[in-house]
Amino acid sequence: MSRQQPVPCNGDCTAKTNSVFRYLTNEEQLQLSTDKGCNIYKRGNIIYREGNKINGFYCINKGIVKIFKTGTEGKEQIIRFAKQGDIIGFRSVLNGETACSTTKVVEDAILCFIPTELLYHFIKTNSDFSLKLLQLVCKELGESNSFLTDIAQKTVRERLAEVLIYLMGIFGLDNEKNIQVSLTREELANMVGTATESVIRLLSEFKSDKLIELNGRKIKILDISGLNKIGNMYK
Repeated sequence: MSRQQPVPCNGDCTAKTNSVFRYLTNEEQLQLSTDKGCNIYKRGNIIYREGNKINGFYCINKGIVKIFKTGTEGKEQIIRFAKQGDIIGFRSVLNGETACSTTKVVEDAILCFIPTELLYHFIKTNSDFSLKLLQLVCKELGESNSFLTDIAQKTVRERLAEVLIYLMGIFGLDNEKNIQVSLTREELANMVGTATESVIRLLSEFKSDKLIELNGRKIKILDISGLNKIGNMYK
C-alpha cells in the first residue's frame, strides 16, 4: 500500500450524477459521510494490489485511476479506468476474497474509503442501492466479456481504434478535441493487449490517415466515424 495524506471528507460522493450513492436515503448519506475516510493519492501511487486483503472499497472523489491485472511475465493488462464518482474494489469485498486486480493512480486523486460493514448495511436495508450495485456488477461483467471477445477476434489496429473511442467516451474531449487523459504509449499498449512498438507504429499510421493528431501524450481526435469504422463499432 502507498503512503497516503488524509484530508477532510468535504467532498460529497453522493453529489456525483453517476454515483451509486445517490440512491441512499438522507440518513444513510449522513452515515456515509461520518464513517468514510478520505486520502490524497499522487500519480503512480498504488491503492491496493492484486492478492491484497481489503477491508472496504473506494469512491473516487477526484482524479483518475487504472485497474489492471499482471501477467506471468509482469506485464500489465489494463482492464478499465475509473474516474470521479466511480467505485472500485467492491466486487472483491462482496465476494469476501482478496483483490482480483491492482489499482494505480494515473492523475492525482482524492479517494474515499468505505468500510465493508457499511456496504453490507446499505445492501441489507436499501433495495434501490442493492439493485443499482447489482446492475453495476452486471455492467462490468458485460464489459469484461466484450474485452475478451475483442482480444480473441479483433486485430491490433481494430482494438486500438476502439480503445481511442472508449477513452473519448470515458473522459471526453477538451475544446481542442484532445482526449482529456494523459497516458503513456505503454499504458495504451497495455489496454490494447500488444507491444508498445506496435501502438507507436499504429498511432503514426492513424496520424497519416488524418484520424488523429499527436502532441506528446495528447491525442486529438479528428475523425470519429473513421475510428468507429476501423474498430468495427458502427456507432
